[in-house]
Amino acid sequence: MPLGLERRQNTGQLHFITFSCYHRLPYLESAKSKDILEQVIERTRRSDNVTIYAYVLMPEHVHLLLRRVAHT
Repeated sequence: MPLGLERRQNTGQLHFITFSCYHRLPYLESAKSKDILEQVIERTRRSDNVTIYAYVLMPEHVHLLLRRVAHT
């Protein structure tokens, strides 16, 4: 991790994540590719104890609004 940065994954805050496909190509244009990504998001939500508040799948990028739920 670069100097001066702090990890804040377990602070209960919302995280807004955006990522794009390689070279911003429209790999998420087909219904099949969107379905696969939604399945991966759901698996991640369950296995990593994450609350997904919203997500947007665009043909060449994705937006996620999430929070990691603290283990009690």
